[in-house]
Amino acid sequence: MRKLIIFVALLNVFISFSQTKTKVIHVKYIHEPITIDAVLDEAAWSKAAPAKNFWQYFPTDSIQAKQQTEIKMLFDDKNLYIGMRVNAKGEDYIIPSLRRDFRASGNDNISLLFDTFNDGTNAFFFGTNPYGVRREALISGGGTELRGFNTNWDTKWIGETKIHKDHYTVEWMIPLSAFKYREGETKWRFNSYHFDTQDNEQSTWMNIPQNQYIFSLAYMGDMIFEKPLGKSRSPISIIPFVNTIVSKDYETGKSINDFKIGGDAKFTIGNSMNLDITLNPDFSQVEVDEQVTNLTRFEISLPERRQFFIENSDLFGDFGNNRDANPFFSRRIGIATDKEGNNIENDIIGGVRLSGKLNNNIRLGILNMQTAEDLKNNIPTTNNTVITIQQKLFSRSNLSVMFINKQATKNYDFLEDKDKYNRVLGIDYRLASSDNSWVGKYFFHKSFSPNVNSKDVSAGVSTEFNSRLFKIRLSGVYVGDNFRSDLGFINRTDIFKISPRLERVFWPEKGKVQKHSFSIMPIFLWKPQFNFENSDYTIISAWQASFLNTSELQFEMLNRYTHLYYSFDPTGTDGAIPLPNNKNYYYTSINVSFRSDRRKKFSYNLKPSVGKFYNGEKYSIQTQLTLRLQPYFTSSIQLNYNKIVLPNPYPNASIWLIGPKMDITFNKKLFWATFIQYNSQRNNFSVNTRLQWRFAPLSDLFVVYNDNYFTENVFTPRTRSFNVKLTYWLNI
Repeated sequence: MRKLIIFVALLNVFISFSQTKTKVIHVKYIHEPITIDAVLDEAAWSKAAPAKNFWQYFPTDSIQAKQQTEIKMLFDDKNLYIGMRVNAKGEDYIIPSLRRDFRASGNDNISLLFDTFNDGTNAFFFGTNPYGVRREALISGGGTELRGFNTNWDTKWIGETKIHKDHYTVEWMIPLSAFKYREGETKWRFNSYHFDTQDNEQSTWMNIPQNQYIFSLAYMGDMIFEKPLGKSRSPISIIPFVNTIVSKDYETGKSINDFKIGGDAKFTIGNSMNLDITLNPDFSQVEVDEQVTNLTRFEISLPERRQFFIENSDLFGDFGNNRDANPFFSRRIGIATDKEGNNIENDIIGGVRLSGKLNNNIRLGILNMQTAEDLKNNIPTTNNTVITIQQKLFSRSNLSVMFINKQATKNYDFLEDKDKYNRVLGIDYRLASSDNSWVGKYFFHKSFSPNVNSKDVSAGVSTEFNSRLFKIRLSGVYVGDNFRSDLGFINRTDIFKISPRLERVFWPEKGKVQKHSFSIMPIFLWKPQFNFENSDYTIISAWQASFLNTSELQFEMLNRYTHLYYSFDPTGTDGAIPLPNNKNYYYTSINVSFRSDRRKKFSYNLKPSVGKFYNGEKYSIQTQLTLRLQPYFTSSIQLNYNKIVLPNPYPNASIWLIGPKMDITFNKKLFWATFIQYNSQRNNFSVNTRLQWRFAPLSDLFVVYNDNYFTENVFTPRTRSFNVKLTYWLNI
């Protein structure tokens, strides 16, 4: 027995070593041409040694994958070539859509990650499904959180796939100019992951523990180039657009016929810096934002989709605390407040953005944009500037300094002193251990505004430990009463907040449950201006389970306390009596959520909730139903219903948000999407239908029809528009 114990212990040590040892793939230099046809019949492919021996990531992370993948790489002076054989037990693949930039979950796909500066912080991402639909993304923050996975980035590259009986082959050609890297480099860090729906398996080349995201940059192998990389000839990209719109505002009776011409230009400085220039940009969204029901007292942020702000966006937007004190939120640029306090679009005259790596350890970001004046709405012309420098520390951590300035560039009689300028200076330290078990964020920011010289700082600390069995977080943030960042997202000022979290994770060896966990997260807020009076708390207790069939179930209890400093009507009912201020409210609710197996043709999310709400009660249900008729048609409907019952004389309300979507992908170039939204909280019914023709790589013709109606009593027209937009991506 003693010998057996010693043998098992040594075997565990050996297995642990074999899983963490860095793998290597060699990238062979070639002179002969490669035809991108997914056949892999050129002689060079037979001489390339493959990356193989993929590990399971789901449902386990301790055995070799059942369906293996082999990846070969070649390069010449201009391109990186990738050939892959992706095994599967059959041809019954799940391909919900032919639209580019698909989501990985519920799809068959193979994806590759390239850390070109070997810093474990940022990476380029490329992927495809068996039908050859491609996607690309940028990964920031070391792959430690979902918001660091940005699929809005685009670049030109080509790829083909071919389906066989028990596998599919992939062949790519990615221009080296699509990457940023140091000239003379001989090594990049690399990893790949494969989603196989037929065997219900997810696998990775480097073994990644399941307590980490599958795109974590802490677990990567090496790709070794046969000769040093030269200086790539990065093309100059010119992206002009033409946009014509015909619209009518039925409230004012005003019609608009507008024709707009503008464009962007992209330059690469060296091999690692981007210079982006935009003139008279058209930042109107041909794809509308998804509306939300807001029952809180605070603003809700929506993600940035505008291409100009995407690449290296973490350099500018990852300062501070994204929930409470984010000093730069790019969606603020191009939005202003009119005389009535409403947010309206503010034209941008032009802008420039320089971002990227100065060397392997230092990143630089400079952004400057000028917005136009709108005298009718008392909106001044302003200059918006952000400067950031990031220094890599240790293996994967970094220290960043930023300066933000928003300033009116003319004197106006209507402009108050407090609005003439706003500046923020700050420093952030992001901790990331080599294996990602320890991560953290520590920051101190100070704002500068006219006639303000106290209580104008924000600061925060957050440290997280993530192991297979425990997740522990200690965090706190302070935002002074006079702290301002006009280009940021500041939820509220005058707070001191702590939000620790403890989670215990269990991994059953048998049964249908893949893992489950218990967690508790108390969130307490105090008001420093009121002698640190406790203003709010929420204690969230939860049990969550993930099943082997990829479905998920969660039970959650929220114990809340709120002190209202200002009267507030959570129903948003016109003319209603709001809940009184200077009152304490204690209320508890229970949430249940279930997400079904997304591999099925019909899948759904369901989240009912019941409980107290301030001094009354709230009953809610949120659901999303999705039907897939692959690969040409996907339909879904979002349904949110909230019934709020408050005691007399306060209002009751039934709040609906209904959003059906239909997406038809005729082929890989022609798409038609329709999105209908009914929001009783905003008294609005809207239709957005959009035809997109991708007539050339990254070049599109959009034909868009928008219709909005008031819904308070009867449907009456609000606004209506017809929009034709043409963009063309030209590389010189």
